[in-house]
Amino acid sequence: MKKMKLGTSDLEVSNLVLGCMRMNELDSIEASKVIHQALDVGINFFDHADIYGGGRSEEIFAEAIGMKPSVRENVILQTKAGIRKGYYDFSKEHLLKSVDGSLKRLKTDYIDLFLLHRPDALVEPEEVAEAFQILKDSGKVRYFGVSNHTPYQIELLKKYVGEEIIVNQLQFGIMHTNMIDTGIQMNTKFENAVDRDGHVLDYCRLHNITVQAWSPFQYGFFEGVFIDNEKFPELNQTLKRIGEKYGLSKTALAIAWILRHPAKIQPIIGSMNPNRIKDISTASEVVITREEWYEIYRSAGNRLP
Repeated sequence: MKKMKLGTSDLEVSNLVLGCMRMNELDSIEASKVIHQALDVGINFFDHADIYGGGRSEEIFAEAIGMKPSVRENVILQTKAGIRKGYYDFSKEHLLKSVDGSLKRLKTDYIDLFLLHRPDALVEPEEVAEAFQILKDSGKVRYFGVSNHTPYQIELLKKYVGEEIIVNQLQFGIMHTNMIDTGIQMNTKFENAVDRDGHVLDYCRLHNITVQAWSPFQYGFFEGVFIDNEKFPELNQTLKRIGEKYGLSKTALAIAWILRHPAKIQPIIGSMNPNRIKDISTASEVVITREEWYEIYRSAGNRLP
């Protein structure tokens, strides 16, 4: 498994992350098989959030991995907070309470990386700064990041927050390419020339913020996966043909496509199937050609000006 530096931190992490959103659907024995398969292929990074399974996903993870100091020191734990039922909440009180809840559920004294989940329109960055400082000084959180944030939302936080923002978690994959479409289509009247995210990928590259790609196999807004989907025959034929060259499945090649981008994007895989995790991990060190990358991009229905 290829390793990478995360943002401006000293964390050396696997270039693939196991997302634990659906771990609450497993019992501790099933979850143990998933976690240890991930560890066996070299994944040392696990992504959580306080809302996943209502907190149960974090609890099952801790039970399944057998959390203790000797185990904890060999894994990187990331969790998120800010989404509540019907609204978003970046208040100091809620962030501090959420971290304490995650620490208890994960059976650990510290979180390696804590992210603000979806942007809170009522955010008071001074409160976020106070919360981050308390979490840092207490040793409860080592590093901080955001999820689904635009460049200016990050800039607003940075005006007050003393800690570096080292991660921005964003949806990205072959069928969700907003972050690169705008640049490719610039200075045209094509639909994809519309800037929907403030050139967030370029911003993150300029500021050494690692982009983590969530839902890399989805199309639309959780409409389904594109792998083996009859709606996308050309894409799947292209993935199959190029994948055979590298000994990769279509699923693994879809991850290799993300990894080929020079921004060093870190995909989050959310599978709870040990065999699927093993299969996807084969993409970790594969580097497809520039021509293949663009061919896959075009086969997904994207045009080049």
